Amino acid sequence: MSETDFDPKAHWEQVYQHRSPQEVSWYQSEPKLSLRLIQNSGFDRSVPLIDVGGGASVLVDRLLALGYEQLAVLDISGRALAHAKQRLGRKAAAVDWFEADVTCFHAPRPFALWHDRAVFHFLVREEQRQGYREALRNNLAIGGQVIIAAFAIGGPTQCSGLDIVQYDAQKLSETLGDAFQWLESQEEDHRTPAGKVQQFGYHRFRYLGV
Repeated sequence: MSETDFDPKAHWEQVYQHRSPQEVSWYQSEPKLSLRLIQNSGFDRSVPLIDVGGGASVLVDRLLALGYEQLAVLDISGRALAHAKQRLGRKAAAVDWFEADVTCFHAPRPFALWHDRAVFHFLVREEQRQGYREALRNNLAIGGQVIIAAFAIGGPTQCSGLDIVQYDAQKLSETLGDAFQWLESQEEDHRTPAGKVQQFGYHRFRYLGV
């Protein structure tokens, strides 16, 4: 199958059809570094925050427990979102859920904080990255912040059978462009459910709106 024939939604729906959220390589029982960078943003818990590619992640559970008031989760896979909704039960009503491709996403309101763990590195074509940058500009308030976690230089070259792009702070800054001011980066050695170690970099930026 060529890149142009690849259907990302079909791919991720199939992943969650055949594997539980606890079996996928990106599963985290406790998203400690994501929570730390969200706290480092300095925003209070009343601001609108979106977890991009959040799918079945427990990050939304932890943010609800911490008292965040305006949460949203976006994922291309409806099955992934269904896992999270079922897990949360009645609490799911407090979250806005978006089943969409982030590269053509239009939110009903701007967000102050955008969190993405392991989506951006799957965008291997420039037109995909351009769509993502446009989504950031369209859906993030000026002065808002972006947290992107991606495979680090020297880390994995593939995930879920798909090629990825590795990033460090400089490469990601250049890719996002001058509208985004780098604030901090932290590294993480993520241990998969299968016991493999994957090198991640977490990067936080401010959107300048220029």
